[in-house]
Amino acid sequence: MKASQSSFGNEALLFTMENDHGVRIEVTNFGARIVNLFVLTETGPNNIVLGFDSIEDYKKETYYGATIGRVAGRIKNGEFSIGESRYKTSVNNLGNTLHGGNPGFDEKIWDYEVKETDENASIIFSTHSPDGENGFPGNLKVSVTYTLDNLNVWSVSYQANSDKDTIFNPTNHVYFNLTGHPSNPIDDHFLQVFSEEFAPVNDDTTVTGEKRSTIGTPYDFRTPKKLKSTFEAIDAEVKKVQGIDHPFFLTCSGLHQTAAKLISPDKKITVEVYTEEPAVVIYTANFVKGVPLMHGEKLIQHGGITFETQVAPGSIEFEDFGDVLLLAGENYTSQTKYKIEVRTPLS
Repeated sequence: MKASQSSFGNEALLFTMENDHGVRIEVTNFGARIVNLFVLTETGPNNIVLGFDSIEDYKKETYYGATIGRVAGRIKNGEFSIGESRYKTSVNNLGNTLHGGNPGFDEKIWDYEVKETDENASIIFSTHSPDGENGFPGNLKVSVTYTLDNLNVWSVSYQANSDKDTIFNPTNHVYFNLTGHPSNPIDDHFLQVFSEEFAPVNDDTTVTGEKRSTIGTPYDFRTPKKLKSTFEAIDAEVKKVQGIDHPFFLTCSGLHQTAAKLISPDKKITVEVYTEEPAVVIYTANFVKGVPLMHGEKLIQHGGITFETQVAPGSIEFEDFGDVLLLAGENYTSQTKYKIEVRTPLS
């Protein structure tokens, strides 16, 4: 395993981890984000995630590839309660708080530490969110560890603690496009999600509080199917968000159970998602107007897909959606893994 670092503009650094099979991950401490993920194919390296060439472009579109927090998704009206205390968080999306408000984790310059062994390499990012930042209580210490190993697994591990009771629900906002081209829609990618329930959304994409069966709907991905069939469906939920932008409640979570699977159109590249979280928000890049060029290519609608593993948004309002309370002094830990498989003529 090899790890190296270089400048990525201003205070930001770019870290590269490469394993023995030619899988190469590039991450930056600006937003503790993934920038590139190259896999070795018959025709050479193929970058299977969406990203930009410069920090300036990431400052325009800060969610791409980033660590999201303190709370992923939308907090309706930017309001929540812990016990008898009522809190108001900064709103930044149609009167709601999206992805922790501004500035979120995605805009911070994180501290870092690099670790290498023969079998894996890790970048440990860490930061501090002060009491009251964006309205959230508690001095929060958080770290995110990106690890690449020789089994072609990229893992994202979170740790956090607070000196006051608070809420915490981080995620990673990586977008995949297994063709390597953001100008190619993901219509012909095959998606499988081990979920039998999803959360319908309001017009502002907050959840309604209902848990609806996926079975027989365009969001039924229990067996792999092309995303095109969902995008072309005549369905109120699909039309509302022009694709998918919904929480899916996982049938079973854990690092030994597949949560979701994405397969390239030619079936040569597969990404399997494993997570300790109970839900995954899937978003299919439905609104891309004004997004800067990605390595010289224009991002097309449905040019990528995210797997935002987390407790489902709406858990603050609806008890059966999960629990995001982090008690003072309690240690938060969670992990999500992405296993990459590349078929070659010899495999």
